[in-house]
Amino acid sequence: MALSYPGTLHNYAPHLVTFEFSLPNIATKPHSLLFVGGLTDGLCTVPYVHEIAKALERTEWSIFQLLLSSSYGGWGIGSLDQDIEEIGQCVEYVRKLKQNFTSTVAGAAGAAGKIVIMGHSTGSQDVLHYLHSPNPLPRNPDVDGVRGLVRPVVDGAIMQAPVSDRQAVLSVIQGSSKSREAYERLVEFSRSQPARSICPIELTGLVGLPPDTPVSARRFWSLASPESPERPAEDDLFSTDLTDERLDETFGRVAKSGLLRRTLVVMYSGSDEYAPDGVDKEALMARWRRATNAGGHTWDDEASGVIPGASHNVRNEGQAWLIDHLINYLNRI
Repeated sequence: MALSYPGTLHNYAPHLVTFEFSLPNIATKPHSLLFVGGLTDGLCTVPYVHEIAKALERTEWSIFQLLLSSSYGGWGIGSLDQDIEEIGQCVEYVRKLKQNFTSTVAGAAGAAGKIVIMGHSTGSQDVLHYLHSPNPLPRNPDVDGVRGLVRPVVDGAIMQAPVSDRQAVLSVIQGSSKSREAYERLVEFSRSQPARSICPIELTGLVGLPPDTPVSARRFWSLASPESPERPAEDDLFSTDLTDERLDETFGRVAKSGLLRRTLVVMYSGSDEYAPDGVDKEALMARWRRATNAGGHTWDDEASGVIPGASHNVRNEGQAWLIDHLINYLNRI
């Protein structure tokens, strides 16, 4: 059933917008949850975002859904580096927006509201990349337009459905010689061609990536990460076979980076159709928790967990669990 929800569309940077879910005649709220979807996602494509907006109606929080350059079909020529710079621009915009409102109401310098970033699926990769990568990123305009912007600190961070794109691709090519051949051709293309070259479009759909979308050599290499687990690419953050050393470089950097004021929440869907077969989700999350806390105690034990019965995007079962734990977390932030 089609759903609608009122709100405000904000132009937070050139060619970039975010939609704030908000009821009419309701005063601007001081605190903000910024939501980032996964590959192919855009406005209203993740079913529980609408339910979060309803759950926040009687709180001091509003939810913004970001449209990045990589939203919808833009993921194929995007990168995590570009995503997190755009997320940083949105954090800065929303913080100033809320401060300006409180200044107008109070007639004095506005107090800073809280800002939490939340990612679904590949949006989870964005969240972890935001928190552990160098700040600012090294400039790389020849590849993806990264300008080396300084990312602002956030108060909280949530990752929902953090699964491995690499292992999802490998599950597709198992048992299919046609898919295996397509994969090998794409790996060779990405290894030998310039980063911005577009992969043969007739091949990418055969390995489980969304079909009919232009995919650059750099993004395919990053998602497929063919040299993992020894040399994981940028997008390979959640594979079950990554070494403890790799987790220390990612989860273990969260506290040290200084970009997260409070704690990190991880919500893994209990029946995620993109998770590797037979994966022990609790054990996997325990490894992530160890690495996170080894770098400084930032894992949120109270809100993190496996969402019972939930599909990848928590379409039906598990929404109540997700929202209850989310509200609990925001109340403590």
